[in-house]
Amino acid sequence: MNKVFYIFLFVSLFVSSFALAKTIIGKSRIIDGDTIHIKNNKIRLHGIDAPERKQICTIDLQDWYCGRQSTQELKKLINSQDVQCLINDVDIYNRYIAICTVNSININQWMVKNGWAIAYRYYSTDYVNDEKFARENKLGIWKSKFIEPYLYRKKNK
Repeated sequence: MNKVFYIFLFVSLFVSSFALAKTIIGKSRIIDGDTIHIKNNKIRLHGIDAPERKQICTIDLQDWYCGRQSTQELKKLINSQDVQCLINDVDIYNRYIAICTVNSININQWMVKNGWAIAYRYYSTDYVNDEKFARENKLGIWKSKFIEPYLYRKKNK
């Protein structure tokens, strides 16, 4: 009896984890380089951290609005096309955490690999190699001096 119960419990938990997975598809409104809205759904891109919209980076002692640029690069990538987001969690701000795609391109990975976001190691190591590629090739924010976005937020509360 115990063995049957545990098998039933395991199967139930396994099946319910798939039932909890949610996909949201639609036109998105870009908030910043790592946050979008689809309809009434606030979605934070899993495993990445982009400069804040007001964040400034420095290239050759010149200020550069890298946060605005990161947002613009995400807008260009999505280009008013439908975005598909596979939800894997909800954060403390009640935003969905998701891996999103547009035209089969992993948006999260693209933002990091092109230097418009960093791998958010505190939550995931999924995009560490993509960050290394961007850093070594001085892509996006890696061509400048910048404060990591989470430190910028902490400093500017």
